[in-house]
Amino acid sequence: MSAPEVFVHESSYVDEGAQIGKGTKIWHFCHVMPDVVIGERCTLGQNVVVMNRVRIGNNVKIQNNVSVYEGVTLEDDVFCGPSMVFTNVVNARSHVSRKNEFRQTLVRRGTTIGANATVVCGVTLAEYSFVGAGAVVTSDVPAYGLAVGVPARRVGWMCQCGERLPDSGAGTCRVCGSTYEAAGDAIRRTNSPRP
Repeated sequence: MSAPEVFVHESSYVDEGAQIGKGTKIWHFCHVMPDVVIGERCTLGQNVVVMNRVRIGNNVKIQNNVSVYEGVTLEDDVFCGPSMVFTNVVNARSHVSRKNEFRQTLVRRGTTIGANATVVCGVTLAEYSFVGAGAVVTSDVPAYGLAVGVPARRVGWMCQCGERLPDSGAGTCRVCGSTYEAAGDAIRRTNSPRP
């Protein structure tokens, strides 16, 4: 059941059984299927499809022409750029049913996925990772990792605020003041952004 504070454009369909949080906006030509949970303050742009059993957190922005397939989970504050693609089967064939082979894809809090990127199923995009436009993600992306290319490779690090960090990942964000330290092939934030 949708909260009364939800906006659904008259050209869109929200199927019985979908749960949509207050402040969420569903724009033109969208389809939200049954057994979907969408959090509060989300935005679904034009022509977005959300398939059965998908879970979407709070404050998620899904831009135009994105299909979120069964097996995908989007945590809070995720941004899905225009026309980016999720998959849920790695070896699809029209004449072979693979519905029992759907692979899970987890997009953790604060992740950005650029326009026209493809996320092949079965991966995790860790907290505040950043996938560049047009990238094809075939393996996990670490927290704060910047992944670009085909196939996508980590080429740097991104601050929680969305600015690029020094190549080592260690240091201070020049925009928000957050500090990070390197730990092997990962980084971690060591303070909160200044007010």
